[in-house]
Amino acid sequence: MKVILASDHGGIHLSKEIASLLKELNMEYEDIGCNCADSVDYPDYGIPAAERVANGEFDRGILICGTGIGMSIAANKVKGIRAALVHDVFSAKATREHNDSNMITMGERVIGAGLAREIVKEWLGTEFQGGRHANRIGKVSDYENK
Repeated sequence: MKVILASDHGGIHLSKEIASLLKELNMEYEDIGCNCADSVDYPDYGIPAAERVANGEFDRGILICGTGIGMSIAANKVKGIRAALVHDVFSAKATREHNDSNMITMGERVIGAGLAREIVKEWLGTEFQGGRHANRIGKVSDYENK
């Protein structure tokens, strides 16, 4: 599994923590920034990351900003992306099982590093259940492809 990681200035500390986790898990990943404390615009990082997941270069993506909201909105504008804003382990698991999310977003100002690590581990380790959920995802994709 290949993972792309991106953040804005509001998520750089949590992003470094997640990069460390991905290394520990021997996960292939690329961190596309930002790597500064200066104010940057989240779409400049979230959209390119989402495009690289949508085109199949990466299997999954993790986006981090101050709240996770801006990154979620930006990523979900990219056709083929199902980015879920998660701040708890249950939602991370459910969004993989039921929604086949290919990206998650988190907020550094909302959750701590320990919880974020648990969320990412759960999300990366959970498979899509398919079945009735596949039908629902299909309806979303059909609408998106109109």
